[in-house]
Amino acid sequence: MATLGRKVKRAPRKPENMPARRRFLARTVAHLDLLGIWAYHFRLVRSMDHRTLQPGREKIRELKNALFSTRYRDHTAMPRFHRIAAFCVLAAASAWVATGEFSSVGSAQGSEGQETPTAGVPAGDTPPPLRTVAAVEPVFIEHARMIRLSGTTAADKRVALAARVDGVIASLDLVKGNTVTAGNVVLTLEGPETVAQAEIAEIALAQRERELDLAEKLFAGGNTPEIQLTNARSARDAAAAELARATAAVDRLQLKAPFSGIVDTVDVELGEWVQTGTPVATILSLDPILLQAEVSEIDLGSVAPGSKAMIRLANGTQLEGTVRLVAREASAQTRTFPVEIALPNPDHSIPSGMTAEVLLAAAPTRAVLVPRSVVTLAETGELGVRVVRADNTAAFAAVTIIDDTPEGLVVTGVPEGLRIVVAGQDLVRNGEMVEVVAAEGISQ
Repeated sequence: MATLGRKVKRAPRKPENMPARRRFLARTVAHLDLLGIWAYHFRLVRSMDHRTLQPGREKIRELKNALFSTRYRDHTAMPRFHRIAAFCVLAAASAWVATGEFSSVGSAQGSEGQETPTAGVPAGDTPPPLRTVAAVEPVFIEHARMIRLSGTTAADKRVALAARVDGVIASLDLVKGNTVTAGNVVLTLEGPETVAQAEIAEIALAQRERELDLAEKLFAGGNTPEIQLTNARSARDAAAAELARATAAVDRLQLKAPFSGIVDTVDVELGEWVQTGTPVATILSLDPILLQAEVSEIDLGSVAPGSKAMIRLANGTQLEGTVRLVAREASAQTRTFPVEIALPNPDHSIPSGMTAEVLLAAAPTRAVLVPRSVVTLAETGELGVRVVRADNTAAFAAVTIIDDTPEGLVVTGVPEGLRIVVAGQDLVRNGEMVEVVAAEGISQ
């Protein structure tokens, strides 16, 4: 035969024509190669910059396609060396994964993410450096806190005059805006009958008094019994009472100013018929004028009658007044206490109803003026300042802000003998040793 002794070259078989054992072997080798590639990629992820991973992924995808497109189709094309290399890669990758060493190459971090100390420098021999803070000695002052209120002016007195009897207005001495004097007659009603009754009562009283004088003389001479004297006295008293009644009726025909003030409104005209209770005019007393404000429950104890107050009116006028009244019952709507402050107003230049700002000085309190940046919060949320003891250890002192001034905050509760930290207070803890430097030119 012509082919005897010669090596016949066979065409590669298709996968479906391969024996089962050889197909299994080809598939296993392909997967081993793929495992080796992925092991390399896992190592690459741990050691390379993530910005360079995309080209690596593309390369792996190409290799995988090449494996399953060529070697799976033709297992005879795979050299023996490649199969051995695939088994070696698998074994190395399994050993490397089993060690658990996943850190990047060249990393100097420990198991907890901390840097490994440099060889030759024993840990713990060098103490940590002390934190440096700036502190000042507190200066205690007697501070009178200012209580700011808002109020409106009001008349010291206000009265609405009304007719006391029915009648026609005979005279009217009331003009809006004019001043009246206490006791002056401002209105008179016509009442001739009433006046006549008063005159008759006056004449009757004079008659009864003469009769009483005569009865007393007769009784003294023994010419009249005592009963006659008693009757004369009773008649005189009745006449006096009748005169008083008639005089009161005449008085009700007139209206007098109860106090000196300004006529605010006039509701009637001369010759008008009025009935009992008809409003006639309104009179205001504006000297002194009152400023009505309301103080809160917290500030109630700092305000007392007789305290001085600074008033600033809406038009810019500044005055000094005196607290005249502090109510002892709170308003049901606002739970605040009304306060009245008297202001001098001799020329009646301050009208009623003008808004004003009130400044009341509370009782002086021992306090410290600190910059706003010094105040901090404790871990419990308490407001306070950081202080330094005599042994240069930090501590926390709770304070209370009693006033806010342009120069800073006025606080109470700072212990004496301690220094207040004005820089670095948020970087230290209670009990921590610090290095203290003097603070100068601290901004408020």
